[in-house]
Amino acid sequence: MIRHLALGGLLLLAACGDRQSLRPPNGAALPPKPATAPAVPTADQLLALPPAVRPGRSDELITRSQPRADDPFDLPPR
Repeated sequence: MIRHLALGGLLLLAACGDRQSLRPPNGAALPPKPATAPAVPTADQLLALPPAVRPGRSDELITRSQPRADDPFDLPPR
């Protein structure tokens, strides 16, 4: 059993070691240039995440403890 676990671990370790730069398959090209782009984007530019994926915080963090204001919608159950 231990041999099988060790062999599985080695196979997983060997599978993640092959790292190459991304490029289109042989005979294929990158997508065409967008109409508003000045040049054809590279594979790395196409894989870059836009800022909308992880926007910055737009709210203020509470820096000190403050009592909460009364909530008019916090009603007891009927």
